Amino acid sequence: VEAIAIDELGNKWIGTWGGGLAEFDGSNWTVYNTTNSGLPHNYVSAIAIDDLGNKWIGTWGGLAEFDGTNWTVYNEWNSGLPSNDVRAIAIDGSGNKWIGTWGGLAEFDGTNWTVYNEWNSGLPSNGVRAIAIDGLGNKWIGTYGGLAKFDGINWTVYDTTNSGLPDNDVYAIAIDELGNKWIGTYGGGLAEFDGTNWTVYDTTNSGLPDNNVLAIAIDDLGNKWIGTYEGGLAVYSGGTGIEEENDEKVEIGTMKVYSNPFTGITRIRYGVPKDVDVNISVYNLLGQKVATLVNGNRKAGYYTVTWDRSKLSAGIYFIKLKAGSFKQTEKIILMK
Repeated sequence: VEAIAIDELGNKWIGTWGGGLAEFDGSNWTVYNTTNSGLPHNYVSAIAIDDLGNKWIGTWGGLAEFDGTNWTVYNEWNSGLPSNDVRAIAIDGSGNKWIGTWGGLAEFDGTNWTVYNEWNSGLPSNGVRAIAIDGLGNKWIGTYGGLAKFDGINWTVYDTTNSGLPDNDVYAIAIDELGNKWIGTYGGGLAEFDGTNWTVYDTTNSGLPDNNVLAIAIDDLGNKWIGTYEGGLAVYSGGTGIEEENDEKVEIGTMKVYSNPFTGITRIRYGVPKDVDVNISVYNLLGQKVATLVNGNRKAGYYTVTWDRSKLSAGIYFIKLKAGSFKQTEKIILMK
């Protein structure tokens, strides 16, 4: 299995390595391949679903659009697609498709194609393996030459020489609700980037089972689901953190939110096993800080802080704990 997407009805669309595309509705399987459908190749490496429910399918034989009945295929010869080997697809807020190929990055607005490559842009490599789009519309592009950010005009490249990226082979990117980027590399493990600081998780300093990270997904609770090459599937909840100290692994911090959902007052209990600088802040859905609850050094032990936000609007907020190098985020719901 190379790719998975879930449509609005909950149907799973599964891209396989040589077996074509499968649809699973929870009971029945429907398989689409080159012999019974318009799928251009049985090696399916990317799937995205647009707002109309159309499936965009990246294969080794080009890009296919499937509306449930009709197939439209885009390839090197009938479109502006720079390579038939499609490895990544993302759809922005305007409905434009961003397509990562072995020949560079393509943007398709439904009519026109724009191609970005090593020679006409800041793209660090023509081998594009991952694409994610943040809340500001910035495109984050994983390549075999590092990570690139494209805001529509300017390119910023992060690699092992100028950032905390642990390896230049970027295979997966996911963005959490706070805007942090989670980057899977082949050989360097998993990296978290908050826009300023990098935190690297690998087999030596965390529970990551394999440093070859091929896929990342983030669920509604903020858990990171990490697919690896030989180590299976890992889940990182952020509930416990580990760091190296005197050749021992120690738990740095844990946080529990009580009364969630809450109507105005909630309690946050957290613990640290040693003296450490602690910051607990609250953010809204836009990533804006709305409160700082704790900011200072704490001795080993357990603490409780009360947060009274009866004047805030109802909605979803995020409480973020940072204790030393450990980070944890909890989602809370304020009800009126």
